[in-house]
Amino acid sequence: MLDYFHLAILLPLAGFLFNGLFYKKISNTVSAVVGISAIAIPFVIVFGTFLDFDTTKVNPKLFILLPWIEAGNFKVDFAYQIDQLSLYMAMIITGIGSLIHLYSVGYMKGEPGFNRFFAYLNLFIFSMLNLVLADNLVLMFLGWEGVGLCSYLLIGFDYHKSSAANAGMKAFIVNRIGDVGFAVGIFATYWFLGSVKYVDIMERMPSVIAYREVIDFVALAFFIGAIGKSAQIPLYVWLPDAMAGPTPVSALIHAATMVTAGVFMIARLNPIFMAAHITSEYIAITGAVTAFFAATIGLYQTDIKKVLAYSTVSQLGYMFLAMGVGAYTAGMFHLMTHAFFKALLFLGSGSVIHAMHHEQDMRNMGNLKGYMKVTLITFLLGTLAISGIPPFSGFFSKDLILEKAFFHHGIGPVLWGIGIAGAVCTAFYMFRLVFLTFFGEERIDHHVKKHLHESPWTITVPLVILAIGSTFAGLLQVPHLFLGGVDKLNNFFAPIFSEGEFVIKAWGIVSHPHEASLSTELILLAVSIGIAVLGIVFSYKIFILDKSVPPEDAKILGFPKVLYNKYYIDELYNAIVVQPLIKLSEFLAKIVDSKFIDGIVEGVGKLFLAISQGTRKIQTGIVGDYALSIVIGTIAILAYLLMRGA
Repeated sequence: MLDYFHLAILLPLAGFLFNGLFYKKISNTVSAVVGISAIAIPFVIVFGTFLDFDTTKVNPKLFILLPWIEAGNFKVDFAYQIDQLSLYMAMIITGIGSLIHLYSVGYMKGEPGFNRFFAYLNLFIFSMLNLVLADNLVLMFLGWEGVGLCSYLLIGFDYHKSSAANAGMKAFIVNRIGDVGFAVGIFATYWFLGSVKYVDIMERMPSVIAYREVIDFVALAFFIGAIGKSAQIPLYVWLPDAMAGPTPVSALIHAATMVTAGVFMIARLNPIFMAAHITSEYIAITGAVTAFFAATIGLYQTDIKKVLAYSTVSQLGYMFLAMGVGAYTAGMFHLMTHAFFKALLFLGSGSVIHAMHHEQDMRNMGNLKGYMKVTLITFLLGTLAISGIPPFSGFFSKDLILEKAFFHHGIGPVLWGIGIAGAVCTAFYMFRLVFLTFFGEERIDHHVKKHLHESPWTITVPLVILAIGSTFAGLLQVPHLFLGGVDKLNNFFAPIFSEGEFVIKAWGIVSHPHEASLSTELILLAVSIGIAVLGIVFSYKIFILDKSVPPEDAKILGFPKVLYNKYYIDELYNAIVVQPLIKLSEFLAKIVDSKFIDGIVEGVGKLFLAISQGTRKIQTGIVGDYALSIVIGTIAILAYLLMRGA
C-alpha cells in the first residue's frame, strides 16, 4: 500500500475540487458518493500501510510529492513522513472522518448547500492529513492554517445566520493569535538548527547547545500555537461557539481533527518538550486547570451541544496534562478514545436534534428512549466511556493520565486532585444530559412529538460503529491490574518517543519515570471509579428520583448563574480586549486614516491644483502678452549666453 500512499493525500483534495467546482451542476447523490469515497479510500490505503509497516523500530518512510519553496539554503517540499505517529493520526482522521461523511448524508438531507458542505468536509480532511503527515514544520503549518480556514467555512456554513457567521469569525481570529506563537517556534528552530525537517531536527538537536539555551522559549512558542488550536485556557473561547455549525462539523472539529492538532504537535516535537522542563510544567498545569474549569461550566448548560462542547475543552485538558507530565503515550491514547466517544456523542446529539426538528434545549426534551432506542443505547455507551466507567475506553485512557500525573515530581498529587475533581464533574453532567434527554417526563412540544422517530440508517450505522470503538478501544492499553496488563500502545509508540529520550540524554538531562506498584495502582483505580460512580448517583438522584428540570434562564440565580453564563469570560474578553481594540481602531482610523493618510493623498492633489491654478494664468489668449513673453525670454537667453561667454 505504500506505493499508493500519495493517493491518501490527493483524493480528499480531488473530492474538494470536484464538489467545489461542480456543486451547482451535480446531484446530491453524486456529491455524497464522491465526498465519502474521497475519505474512505484513503482510510483503506492508510490501514493497509499500517498493516505492512514495521512498527517495532524507528523506520520513517519519506517521500516528496511536489517541490515547493527553495531560497538559498532554505528548501521545503510537499514532502511526507510515514511513521507510527503519522499513521496513527491518519487512521483516526480518515476512519472517523469517513463515518462523519456518511452520517452527513442523512443529517444534511434536504438542506441548502449540501454539495458545498461535502466540498468543505473534504478540504478539511485534506488539510488535516497534511498537518499530521508532513515531514517538516512549514508543511505542518500549512495544514494547520488549512484546518483553521475550514473551521471558519464550516462553523459559519449557515452564513445567513449572524450567530454562525460570528462564531466562524471568532474561531478564525482566536486561532490566529495562537498561530503567531507557532510561527515564532518555526523561525527559532530554523535559526538555530538550519532546518525545519523533523529528521534533521532530531539529528541536529543533540549537538547544538545554543538551541538548548532557548529550548523553553521555543517550546512555549509552539505551545501557544497549541493553546489556540486545541482550545486551552485562555484561548478556549472559540470552541464552544463552534457548535453553531451543523452537527457533523462539531463532531469533525471536536473529535477527530482540528482540536487534537495541538496534542499531536507536542507529540511530534517530543524531544523539544522533553528538554523544556519549565514549559512542560506550565503545560501540565494549564491542562489540569482547563480540564476542571471547563467541566464546571458543563454542569449547568442546557443546550445539548454546548454541554458536549465544554466536555471537549475539558477532555483536551486531560490530554495536555498527559503531555505536560511526559506521558505522551497516555495523551495519544486518550486522543484516540476521545475521538471515538466524542464523535459518537456529538453525532448522537445530532440524531436527537434531527428528530426534534432542530430543538437543542434539553429542557424541552425528556423520555426520548421510547422513540429513539438505537440513539439511546449508543449514546449511553459513549457516556459511560467519557465518564470513566470500566471496561469502556475512556476509563483506561483517562485513568492512565491520572496515574502518570500522580507520580509527576513536585506537584503531581495536586494535578491528580484537579483531574479527579474534573472527572466527577464529567460523570455528573454527562448523565445529567442523558437523564434530561432520554428519561423522565416528556417536555416535548406536541407539534414535534407527532413526528418523532429514530434517525435513518445513514445516521444510526455510524453511531453503532463508533459505539463499538468507544466500548473496546481502551483494551489497547490495560493496567497491570486487569488481565495482566496490555502494553500495545506503549510498544507501538516506543520508537517515536525514544528519540526524545536520546536527545535529552545527549544534553545530560535525566528523566525519572515512575511505575506504580500494584497496590498504588489499585487505590488510584478505586478512587477513579468511585468518583465516577458518585457523580452518576448524584445525577440520578437529582434528575430521576427528584425529577428536577433546569429552570428558565431568568430564574437561574447565584453561582449556578455564573456557571450558566460561563464565568462571564466572553463578556470579560469583550470588555477588556474586543471593545478597547474596536475603539483603538476607530481612533486610528480617525487620526491615521482620516488625517494622516487622507491628508497626504489630498495634500498632493491640493499641491498640484495650486500649481495648475498659478500656471494657468500664463495662458491668457492675448497676442500682446505672448509677444512680451517671447521678448523677455529672448533677452534672458541672450543675457545668459553673454555672461557664460564672459
